[in-house]
Amino acid sequence: MIRDQQTLDLILATVHRFVRDKLIPCEQEVAETDSIPPAIIDEMRAIGLFGLTIPEEYGGAGLTMEEEVQVIIALTYASPAFRSILGTNNGIGSQGIVIDGTPEQKAFWLPQLASGALIGSFALTEPGAGSDAASLATSAVRMDDHYVINGTKRYITNAPEAGIFTVMARTDASSTDSRGVSAFIVAANTPGITIGKIDRKMGQKGAHTADVVFDNVKVPVANLIGGIEGQGFKTAMKVLDKGRITIAAVCVGAAQRLLDDALRYAQERIQFGQPIGQFQLVQAMLADSRAELLAARSMVMETARKRDAGENVKIDAACCKLFASEMVGRVADRCVQIHGGAGYISDYAVERFYRDVRLFRIFEGTSQIQQLVIGRAMVLGET
Repeated sequence: MIRDQQTLDLILATVHRFVRDKLIPCEQEVAETDSIPPAIIDEMRAIGLFGLTIPEEYGGAGLTMEEEVQVIIALTYASPAFRSILGTNNGIGSQGIVIDGTPEQKAFWLPQLASGALIGSFALTEPGAGSDAASLATSAVRMDDHYVINGTKRYITNAPEAGIFTVMARTDASSTDSRGVSAFIVAANTPGITIGKIDRKMGQKGAHTADVVFDNVKVPVANLIGGIEGQGFKTAMKVLDKGRITIAAVCVGAAQRLLDDALRYAQERIQFGQPIGQFQLVQAMLADSRAELLAARSMVMETARKRDAGENVKIDAACCKLFASEMVGRVADRCVQIHGGAGYISDYAVERFYRDVRLFRIFEGTSQIQQLVIGRAMVLGET
């Protein structure tokens, strides 16, 4: 649902220019140093990228889902690490508050997230709870006017940079399923929080994940999201449904970059006296990638519009995440093949993107979890 095409066009033009002039030239530096330069992050704050999806009354741009995915596709034409630093503020790091937070929680926390003064993080995964998120063991015990949280979270995006965490913890010790889980807003500087060493990952250098350990961390009762115990898993699922559409859009942006680079290489690389793009087998790889990219883009846009219209998109969001994440993996593989030996050398962006996009089939719900979500819903007759 495009509310103001002129404003959206202005935002997209700004993002395209930022990607072209600042982000792409900085990609290699980020890959080598595993760090995004502070000046780049400051510029992201200045142009409002940390508050794209936060409502306007709290200082954000209040983009609709359809508007957001267009901006995300434009932004992720550059290395996915750049989106990661601001993605949690627009997604899983803020949306629990946006969707289910109390008026007081929204008024206090959302303006800080929208400005980028705080970087949000979403702490759900644990050493023993990944795809089986309902089995989490982190506990939150009510003690007068506060809760005491104990537990360890794993692979937490932006943990080293976070100003606040949305923490999922079990408030009902007798429960063995999701009904005993609650969601909390926890300031990162709260005593008892320890951030582990930054994970050494296959790809996505500059996008940091780490363990977060909670050792008798006292959290005010006022920081229980929505003010109701036992609603945390429902909040998490609402957040993840939206996030799956967003990640699918990220896959579309990355696939477009991969395909553009591969096409350019195919037009420039000469073998047997002609550009390799003249060979039909190379054209076939380009054509298959173009077709799958179009299919993924169309799925994402349609599902975004349906969500804006208030429809239940649980199944469609899972379909988007499943197809788009698998699609970008296939596109990356073909594009490395088109580059030949050069595609295996880190001088070319395709080598880095090949490693970067592998994560999309794993995080925010693996491809296999998406299959289960879709299949079970079909068997149960859900639409």
